Amino acid sequence: MDRLVGAVAAGILYLQAETQAAQLRRLIRERRARMKMRERRCALMACLLHLGKSPAKIYTQIDYSIPILSISFTGADLKPAFRLSRPSINMLLQMLPREKQHGWNHEIEVLVTIYWLACGASYRVTADIFSMPVATVCRIVHNVIEEMMGILHHVIHFPNAEEMEEVGAGFARLAGNEAFRCTAGAIDGCHIRILPPREPHKRSYLNRKLFPSIVLQGICDSRGAFLDVFIGNCGSVHDALALYPPAGYFLLGDGGYPCLRHPVAIMTPYRQPVSTQVEERFNRHHAKVRNIIEHTFGILKTRWRSIFLRALEIRPLFAPKVVGACCILHNICVATDDVCQEEGDEEEAQAGPEAETECTGVDRELSGACIRARLAARLSAPEQLPACLFEHDYI
Repeated sequence: MDRLVGAVAAGILYLQAETQAAQLRRLIRERRARMKMRERRCALMACLLHLGKSPAKIYTQIDYSIPILSISFTGADLKPAFRLSRPSINMLLQMLPREKQHGWNHEIEVLVTIYWLACGASYRVTADIFSMPVATVCRIVHNVIEEMMGILHHVIHFPNAEEMEEVGAGFARLAGNEAFRCTAGAIDGCHIRILPPREPHKRSYLNRKLFPSIVLQGICDSRGAFLDVFIGNCGSVHDALALYPPAGYFLLGDGGYPCLRHPVAIMTPYRQPVSTQVEERFNRHHAKVRNIIEHTFGILKTRWRSIFLRALEIRPLFAPKVVGACCILHNICVATDDVCQEEGDEEEAQAGPEAETECTGVDRELSGACIRARLAARLSAPEQLPACLFEHDYI
């Protein structure tokens, strides 16, 4: 009997404990629900309080006590720090998209990117200068350069048919002879040092000077503005790549290119030693005109010497975009007369006897030797030859 009473009492106590535990769990759930509701109300009130304000001002504030920003927003000369004048930077700001929902000011991001290009590929140095996290600087640089790639074809492009006469007249003035009025541009290539990927891909980036690089091939007009750029081939590829000038015009290249009529009209100098005074005169005028592309590369390397004169410490796939951004900024500088004096280059010239291509084996239908011969003859007797060198009756 006592055992039965004890069992009943234990059962009653167990049921009471279970009931109390269930009530406690219900109270905990109700309290959590009230806390979540309170948090939602607070978030809603915060949104209502900040409604109509710029999100960029909530998350980022410009600290004008930072020296580099003080220079930027006080009207001081920007060229010593950014290697670009204020009109050039303003033109870039107008061309890039401005729609931003949050983050840093659009002008700040452009200044960070330009400074990164000017001082070299170091995110940490740029982050210290602008008092930003390194990850933020890296993200800003990549985003702005991607935006610049979107305007590449608006800044660097071949002239239309109406502008070709002005381009040819500019080259005729450089040569000091009307025979070069059919010139559409000067073409050349240079090597950009990079940090190569690991083997087995590393050997593909080694050029003839045995350092890893990618190739920049550019075509410029008589002012030194780029008309076309090709960037990205690894250094083991020669810089004689196919680019097509308008019909009836030709490009001027060094001895590293073949003298062609088709499929690309390229006029190259005569091989040394020349045999006649006519060929010597042609080479002299040819060098005077083609030197504009060497001068353009020299200015590019002078302005962005940290990019072009040492290995880019970025991934090889991102390096062509960085070089393309520098070419875009170069054309903007040409448009705003932002002059940068060329300095001596530590590398030897790309053209040379070892780089010259023998064209004697080129098919006559493809060779431009006949056009080159008539162009050379026009330098001494222009009245005896037709104005157009591409007339089939004269080739």
